[in-house]
Amino acid sequence: MATIPNIPAGRLPQLLARMPKAELHIHIEGSLEPELIFEMSRRNGVAIPYASVDELRRAYAFTNLQSFLDIYYAGASVLLKEQDFYDMAMAYLKRAQADNVVHAELFFDPQTHTARGVAMETVINGLHRATVDGAKQLGVDASLILCFLRHLSEQDAFETLEQALPWRDKFIGVGLDSSEVGHPPEKFAKVYARCRELGLHLVAHAGEEGPPAYVWTALDLLKVERIDHGVQSTKDPELVKRLARDRIPLTVCPLSNLKLCVFPKLEMHNIPQLLEAGLVATVNSDDPAYFGGYMNENFVQTFAATGMGAREAYQLAKNSFDASFVDAAAKRRYTDRLDEAFANA
Repeated sequence: MATIPNIPAGRLPQLLARMPKAELHIHIEGSLEPELIFEMSRRNGVAIPYASVDELRRAYAFTNLQSFLDIYYAGASVLLKEQDFYDMAMAYLKRAQADNVVHAELFFDPQTHTARGVAMETVINGLHRATVDGAKQLGVDASLILCFLRHLSEQDAFETLEQALPWRDKFIGVGLDSSEVGHPPEKFAKVYARCRELGLHLVAHAGEEGPPAYVWTALDLLKVERIDHGVQSTKDPELVKRLARDRIPLTVCPLSNLKLCVFPKLEMHNIPQLLEAGLVATVNSDDPAYFGGYMNENFVQTFAATGMGAREAYQLAKNSFDASFVDAAAKRRYTDRLDEAFANA
């Protein structure tokens, strides 16, 4: 581990931007910027209910998760061809490279697309081709995690899994996203058991708007390896102890939490408390096109608001590598790069 230098507050943003990091909670459809939405709308002949990029951006005033999802699904409607999925993912990977993200695990929502008649093959092949080119051209290693939409049925999730299995070599795990409240993790216990049999990595959104009980069931019934969000966990001291003891990572998304009113002010975000409790918390961007910030913006704004310093920066970046699904050698390699960045700070 590097010696953590005493970094003046004025130099901290540069260190946050420069340090290598992994992103473990990014919905690739949520990286679709308005400009690209309009470009795809034109080239695919898909009408969208907004007259301009500015009008669409102005619609990004959300009061909760559902108000965001309504616009999110409308934006995704322009994705029809393999090239669309490739272009979307490559645009994100270029932003990731600019933020010194060296590894990313990308969530994708195939049901959002197959329900519109887009073939599973189109979705997966476009995204996977971008991850291959992103590694070669940008030096950003990336892999795919297939997410089930929790507002749909478990049967629908099973059907989606079966449709995706011919391309099993192109995704590393499964997740659970979309509307949380009213759709507890146990709704998907059987399909997660099947995914476990297939050797897939398991993650799930829990404890964003839903209660700590959702985190418990994601751990105990779904057997997940990571909790996506998990910020409501602090309401249950026994759960906090469990997460710390078992080293269960939380993929926290500060600007998303602010935009969706999970916390009224960024100064009130509990990520410092998560770190103080010994949890493997990480910083991520969630749906950056909609929530106003990619990785470095999440770091810089959150640190400015909460007063965290270089020690927390190092811990969050190291946590992101520890929590990733890369092998031990890659984790050591990334951590060495992190140590070097801090040694030269």
